[in-house]
Order: sequence, then structure tokens, then C-alpha cells
Amino acid sequence: MTAVSRWLQKNLAYQFRVAAHLEQALTHRSAGSDHNERLEFLGDAVLGMLISERLYLALPEADEGYLSRLRAHLVRRETLAEVGNEIGLGEWLKLGPGELKSGGYRRASIIANGLEAVLGAIYLDGGVESVGKAIDVLFESRLRNLPCQDDLKDPKTRLQEILQGRAIDVPVYVVEEMSGEAHKRHFTVSCSISALDRRTTANGRSRRSAEQSAAAEMIDLLGND
Repeated sequence: MTAVSRWLQKNLAYQFRVAAHLEQALTHRSAGSDHNERLEFLGDAVLGMLISERLYLALPEADEGYLSRLRAHLVRRETLAEVGNEIGLGEWLKLGPGELKSGGYRRASIIANGLEAVLGAIYLDGGVESVGKAIDVLFESRLRNLPCQDDLKDPKTRLQEILQGRAIDVPVYVVEEMSGEAHKRHFTVSCSISALDRRTTANGRSRRSAEQSAAAEMIDLLGND
């Protein structure tokens, strides 16, 4: 048994029948033409469907909105990157020289996409039952410890609800600075509450992420007050 086979057996409880499926799943676009983007597309769909099924069966009283937020939380890039890092996926990804040099094996987007590709490859190689077992292994602790509704609300929504409860106007978000090339923007955004004379600033790779971070800081600030 090869090292990658032992790693798969240990972390996903699966052994590939067609080695080429796994080879492609672990190959990043930068490393060759037979890369993993199509398997990533497949894995994304399979993961979303099977996570939806598990949530539906586990939470018979939950409404559609809560189930949708839970699914989004479990299949988002950040969660997939965490899962991928927990099983050491980055060590097995094949990257081109440029990505290797820039530390691509640690990049959240590459880890998350690679995990989806591996799940797509398992589905292709062994069917829905096999990939379902792999997902159960990977997400076991997260499916056992699902966050409550309030924890799933994004910081901007939570901040708005806090202010509404105090009869205070909604905060104002302003882009203070934007830098970087078109494909690699960097935003600095402020969040201001004039009635409380409070202001926070935060950075992000998109305006939305910077706004969310500024809102989170404001919630912390109000909590300390």
C-alpha cells in the first residue's frame, strides 16, 4: 500500500479502485492540464446534497432557513479548508513551481477546492455510499456539534439586531481605502454608530468581508462597553 493510500484509508476510510481518479483530484491547475477543477465541481454538488440530507434527517423540527444556514456554514471555504488541514491534505496536493514557492499548499482556497475534488473522485470511483461514508468521517464532530441559529448570523446582521433592540439607527459602513490590483484587492472599511460615538475599522480582501470584520469588532466594542 502506498503512502497516499494509507493516508486515505486512515482519514477517509476509502481505497480507490482507479488510481487515476485520485491522481487527478490531487493535481492543482498549476501542475498540469489533467487537473482537479472538474472533480471539484462534482464534489461541491455531492457534498452539498449529502450534507443537506444529513441535516434534514438529524433536525426534523428545523425550518428551511436554519437548515440552509447550517449547510452554508458546513460547506463554506473556511470550513472545508479547516477539514482539509486537519487531515493534512496540503501535503499530498501536486502544485506547480509558482504555487509551491508562494506556499499554495497552505492556501485556504486551494485546500478547500482540493477536498471537494477528492470527494468528487470518491463519488466517481465508488458511488454515493462511499463518498457518504467519507463525509461522515470528515464531518463527524461538526455534525454532532451544530451551531445554534444566533451563532450562524453574520456580524452585520447581529449588530443590526443589537442596535434595533436599543432603538438606535443602523451603522454606516464606509470604504476608507482600496488598494491592490484588480484581481487582488484590499479594502479598509469603517463602521460608525453616530448615536453612540463609536467607530471601528477592519481590512478584508473584499468590501463585504471587511464590513463583516468591522461589524464584528463593533460588537466586541459594545460588549466591552
